[in-house]
Amino acid sequence: MSDTYDDERTFEALPPAQGRGFATSWWGLAWLKALEDTALDGQQLKQGRRLARQGAVGAVTVRPGRITAVVRDRDGSQHRGDVLLQELDDDAWDRFLTMAAERAGHIAALLDREMPPHLVEDAADHGIELLPVIGDLEPECTCEAWDHCPHTAALCYQVARLLDQDPFLLLLMRGRAERPLLDALQERSVPPAEDVVAVRGVLAAEAFAARDILPPLPAPPPVPPEPGAPARLDTETAPEPGIDPAALEFLAADTAARAHRMLTDALAFGHELQPVHEQLTVDQDTVRLAAGCRDDGITARLAAASGRRPADLSVAVRAWRLGGVASLRVLEEEWTPGSEDLARAVAALDRAWADGERPALHSPGGNRWTAPGRGAQLRLGHDGRWWPYRKERARWIPAGPADRDPAAALEAVLALPEGDEGS
Repeated sequence: MSDTYDDERTFEALPPAQGRGFATSWWGLAWLKALEDTALDGQQLKQGRRLARQGAVGAVTVRPGRITAVVRDRDGSQHRGDVLLQELDDDAWDRFLTMAAERAGHIAALLDREMPPHLVEDAADHGIELLPVIGDLEPECTCEAWDHCPHTAALCYQVARLLDQDPFLLLLMRGRAERPLLDALQERSVPPAEDVVAVRGVLAAEAFAARDILPPLPAPPPVPPEPGAPARLDTETAPEPGIDPAALEFLAADTAARAHRMLTDALAFGHELQPVHEQLTVDQDTVRLAAGCRDDGITARLAAASGRRPADLSVAVRAWRLGGVASLRVLEEEWTPGSEDLARAVAALDRAWADGERPALHSPGGNRWTAPGRGAQLRLGHDGRWWPYRKERARWIPAGPADRDPAAALEAVLALPEGDEGS
């Protein structure tokens, strides 16, 4: 855990590091190599490692050009140790920002708390040394040792653990805090207005080169067991004129249900192989909404919006519930099959019954075959399925789902209690 200021971060003392190394990342190991190459006395480093492992390093403060901590010695005495690292000047930072902003993979890696080798190599090509090398880590300690003492060595070993978790600390030591650095990168990543038209993304080679530094995609989230409930809008405050809270709640609930269904479908195995559904027309979506509505007031508004009488909308809703868009089209569209489609339809009707058992069916030449005196009708859909209809109060009403077998579809109608055939 750390306290963060604009140009300073302080980390609580880390627990002892028994049984583990101080760094696992390549940049953390490079930090330790700079320490071990710089120190002249290997015995002092050994004592510093022991102090760090024992948890003798207190809170660590990281600021531009300096890291600081109080280290408790084996005899109980305490010493303040500082390690200095040269900051980059404004010109070096300008070159670094320009270079990093041109590489989308560099920014993505930093945000994922990674220090990609490509970034360090590119920076070095621009004359910018991000990682320390021999002689860069300059020690200062109240024990007055002139070289790295156990206290400054312990501090460096502990900082290696922090660098493993967040390479931005290295950039802070070099002079720039994370937030100002990211803001500057974002500002430079936005192209000038006059160049926006010419921007076409990154080069394919650049994107491919970043494959090893980008994190894997996260696992898909689990699908919630049910859609979320919308907020309740029936407050004590009267709504603005023209605002219907009940209608808004209904639309919000419908949106949540559709989103839940879409997410479930998208995460289902083989979803990418399924055909893309056609976008609903406004009229079709009105019927869909009415099919899920249980509020008479909202249903009346939907009927008015669709230009239907309430009874007509009720029949359309019935069709929708039996088969969605396909069923609604069969209800509202009368079409004439081509000669080949008509021949196939007649052949299907002939095959559906044994010789002499086919009921009398009359068709004026469209896609509708009526059984006179039986109050039953078959309608052929564009996909070759047969939809059963029955006559009620002088109008044809959808009577069931579609079937590839016209005999089964007609039988479903005739098995129902007789309706009013009317005229």
